[in-house]
Amino acid sequence: MSTTTDLTERETGVGTSRVASGSVGIELGVLARKYSLIVLWLAMGVLFFLLSDVPLGNFVQGIFARQTPLVFLGMAVVLTMAVGEFDLSFPSLYALSGASASSLVVMHGWSFGAAALAAVGLALVFGAANAVLVVRAGINPVIVTLGLGSLAVGLGGWVSQETSVSGLDFTLSNIALARVLGLPMVFWYGVVLVLVFGYVMSSTPLGRRILFVGANREVARLAGIPVARVRVGAWLTSSLLCGVAGVVSAAGLGGFNATSAREYFLPVFASVFLGTVAVVPGRFNPVGMFIAVYFLVTGIFGLQLLGYQGWVTDAFYGVVLVAAVAASSWVQRRVRG
Repeated sequence: MSTTTDLTERETGVGTSRVASGSVGIELGVLARKYSLIVLWLAMGVLFFLLSDVPLGNFVQGIFARQTPLVFLGMAVVLTMAVGEFDLSFPSLYALSGASASSLVVMHGWSFGAAALAAVGLALVFGAANAVLVVRAGINPVIVTLGLGSLAVGLGGWVSQETSVSGLDFTLSNIALARVLGLPMVFWYGVVLVLVFGYVMSSTPLGRRILFVGANREVARLAGIPVARVRVGAWLTSSLLCGVAGVVSAAGLGGFNATSAREYFLPVFASVFLGTVAVVPGRFNPVGMFIAVYFLVTGIFGLQLLGYQGWVTDAFYGVVLVAAVAASSWVQRRVRG
């Protein structure tokens, strides 16, 4: 009897050990999927720092102190992608807003506050047009945003008289560049933005509705979720973010060049897709996008320190975009499995 009992206990112990080791393996795999991008980011940063002859403080400042609208624009794209839409107009709305805010002040004598409200309002008008044509009329979002984006760029060129507008009051740059803990305000705006939207999308009923709509609109509709309202809200919020990004950039730069907005197209999509392999694998998420933005910024800054300019930037963003889409697809298949 005791022999049988001992044998049973030994078998049970072995089974428990296997279950425990399997559980640990699964947890490690989950952690690897969630935080592998952070590890790669840190490794890349250390490598570039060691290869470059730059003090650590300057190196860190060069990464985080750049006035970049990527976080705002990336958040705008995350929102539309999360509900299953595809927006190609975001750089155009950014260009229209920045060019309008600068031109109305410099060329027409408006106050900056009034010009900023008008610029953001213009971006919202285009966001509403996107929503009506895509959600209500059912037209392909790629066609709609491509056409309206072209119209927005043309309008921005007309407002700015196809010139690079400059001459905003220098004190306005504090809106974007005033230092807090050694980093510019625009960085902290991005941090707050990501934290707020990250909380909304992960911990609120609205966030769950967004995820349901993005996963399956018909099932969401049958569950009583106002699908059309959620989609329209995503379009409007996205355009609002693009408008605010344009105004903040114009204030920080003392003016705006509408044609410069095109350079953000690839980096934003690369950040959004690369962000789906971090923190919440397989899902468009704000925190993952934020990490991906500075992963890309670190890569570009490091290459510049090593003397690589021009074509390397486009090549780097192109490779990262393809790799990010491939990795996102792989992670989504694993998550579904």
